[in-house]
Amino acid sequence: MEPGVLVRHPTQDDWGLGQVQSVAGRRITVNFENAGKQTIDAAVVRLVFVGDDPRDRIRG
Repeated sequence: MEPGVLVRHPTQDDWGLGQVQSVAGRRITVNFENAGKQTIDAAVVRLVFVGDDPRDRIRG
């Protein structure tokens, strides 16, 4: 997970599209279209990548 990546929350569809603002350990701050800035605990919530998963660039 890195700043700038577009994501969706897996259980909060009404939050809309989110853009990762910062990552500090397992805390991810995301600015969502309809919910504003939210801090997500990556150990609890697995955000869904929108578009290409940036981890594929590292693996491939």
